Amino acid sequence: MDTQSYKTVSLNVNTVKKEWVVIDATDLVLGRLASRVALVLRGKTKPGFTPHVDCGDNVIVINAEKVRLLGKKMTDRVYTSYTGFPGGQRFTTPKEILQKRPAELIRRAVKGMLPKTRLGDKLYGNLYVYAGPEHPHQAQNPKPIKLNEI
Repeated sequence: MDTQSYKTVSLNVNTVKKEWVVIDATDLVLGRLASRVALVLRGKTKPGFTPHVDCGDNVIVINAEKVRLLGKKMTDRVYTSYTGFPGGQRFTTPKEILQKRPAELIRRAVKGMLPKTRLGDKLYGNLYVYAGPEHPHQAQNPKPIKLNEI
């Protein structure tokens, strides 16, 4: 046959090539950072994206305490959680979360942008967020990427 044939490539667990990437969150807006991280975790930046397979990369986010929120979101936005007991509804602001656990703010934003399925839980496990510039994943030789390159 002399014609060119285009076939749909469907990846599976054995054919996926996963990489490690590092993103520096210094002075990045939280929502824009979270949406780009979710794209990389999902694998949508790769040409062989398959929706039902974990084909995304492992993402390391450093300097989580230096992330920005625009406007009054730092004090006016409210996150609600529930302990499971009567009267156990708790309210926190991003400012309080950044003071106690800076990595939690980015993890919460990215989790909201992933699928709410078993695959989404697996993808969420590929996210590593650290408050400072150091991370323990040097042995994986992570590749630094910038937010606008994604």
